[in-house]
Amino acid sequence: MSVALYFDHNVRFAIASGLRQRGVDVLIARDDGFDEADDPAVLAHATELGRVVFTNDDDLLTAAHEWLRAGRFFSGLIYVHQLRLTIGQTIADLEIIAKAGNPEDFRNRIEFLPLQQLSSNKMPQLSD
Repeated sequence: MSVALYFDHNVRFAIASGLRQRGVDVLIARDDGFDEADDPAVLAHATELGRVVFTNDDDLLTAAHEWLRAGRFFSGLIYVHQLRLTIGQTIADLEIIAKAGNPEDFRNRIEFLPLQQLSSNKMPQLSD
């Protein structure tokens, strides 16, 4: 099962476009009439749609933390500061999440990009 994503209005369109070209299900707030909605409304709407929110917005991240503390259900949130990753890296990480993840894995969770990767010089040593 794949993870359907919901982008708030702060995310660059190039990321949505790149993911769509790779077959990822992305809905953008401005295409859905939610580009002017406040952050709790975006979380609620994405949850109604069964989509995990992706954002670069610190305020939306704060709103998701408040929902976690209050025990309020939401479909999940993925966050990355827009200066932390390139567009290409963001697309690659979100594609992995969307294609390999399960929606249930993100319920009431906040995930941060970049995904952690082991480089060859950090690979654990296996003993005989």
